[in-house]
Amino acid sequence: MPVDDRTRAQAQLILNGHPGAAAHPAPDRWDDIDDFDYLYREYAILARTQDAEEVAAALRQILDQAGYGNVPEGGAREIQRETVSRGLVRLTVPPTPTLVPDLVGRLDEALGRGVAKPEHKIYVCPATCPATEPGEVPSGTTEPVPPPSSDAGNDGDGVSVSIVDTGLIPNSATGHPWLGGVRGRMENPYAFTDNDGETVIAPYAGHGTFVAGVLRCMAPKASVFVERAFNIAGADYETNLASSLEDALDRNPDILVFTFTSATHRNQSLHTFDELYERRIRGIKGLVVLAPAGNDGSSRPMWPAAHPGVIAVGALAANGRDRAHFSGFGGWVDVYAPGEDLINAFPEGTYVCSEPPIGERRQFHGMAVWSGTSFSTPVVAGLIAARMSQTGENGQQAADALLRFARSQAVPGVGAVLYPGQASGEASR
Repeated sequence: MPVDDRTRAQAQLILNGHPGAAAHPAPDRWDDIDDFDYLYREYAILARTQDAEEVAAALRQILDQAGYGNVPEGGAREIQRETVSRGLVRLTVPPTPTLVPDLVGRLDEALGRGVAKPEHKIYVCPATCPATEPGEVPSGTTEPVPPPSSDAGNDGDGVSVSIVDTGLIPNSATGHPWLGGVRGRMENPYAFTDNDGETVIAPYAGHGTFVAGVLRCMAPKASVFVERAFNIAGADYETNLASSLEDALDRNPDILVFTFTSATHRNQSLHTFDELYERRIRGIKGLVVLAPAGNDGSSRPMWPAAHPGVIAVGALAANGRDRAHFSGFGGWVDVYAPGEDLINAFPEGTYVCSEPPIGERRQFHGMAVWSGTSFSTPVVAGLIAARMSQTGENGQQAADALLRFARSQAVPGVGAVLYPGQASGEASR
């Protein structure tokens, strides 16, 4: 069974928009497999700084093997080394028909699993992108779903939230009063003018604004800042996000929300996130970190959500009782929340679908309906913020209390669940 049309379209959008991006297996094999494994930077291998010399030496030995990858004699000496963060090094191998996944597999055998890893692509966008592209809502729609909370005291007042996403559209609060006071780096580009003078919304633009809107509906007075970590097709290399993650942490948030995810080599964690977690996140008392479980509808762990220091959030279907068909699932998912057919703020203009039905033009007037685990994640984050303002708990304490409550009302066949209005840890349905 070949890779389905929607996943192909999402992956090709990323591959076409990012020079040097590659897929494993390569696209010429997609007719023979159900799904590709992951996306990565061609010829690049990541290693911790303390392991870089050992990895480089092992790489040279592999590449110097007679006939391996058709590397010219002595070519293995051309491995380039570049520091990409305080604790991480990129090793770039000379161009060769041999793909990085094979090299990393050989390094796993030589040095142990996880010492060297590919430089993965991460995305708010395969199975991975939002579960759907944004959908039109009836003209005149002005109210979000779920609606803004009216629970005085459970409003997130005094709580700081950093969201790492696509940034914020200009004048986001215009027509969306629940976004009043939300700050962020402006999306660039979020739209462009076509040859006919029509405003066309870029693929996956507005994602960060929609996420912030969902969170603010759960916690209307929370202080929210949206980082711009993605400019093209809602994706980037994991190392390119390091500066956005650092900036988000520099704002001293109580809650840190990632809305990106990635499948990885042999389901291992992301080197970039691991390094940041150990260096900065682990030591911040009370900080709670959340990430989406992904939209591939499988039990395969997605990262950074599957990291033990992160709350992995799956999505409930629109009926509130079933797991959404697209949601990641399994023991690594901590909680599920509404994530299908949510309505919130979106740019005005024309959106051209980049996945089936490719080329369909949709008109938006400031609101959209959208689905995905990246939208169930701010539901949970907002509930944590709301609870903090009521109880005085720090982020981790509030999260622990809500997760205990979520497990107490677990849905058979799904898992622990939370719904809007449950910041106090009381049933609302």
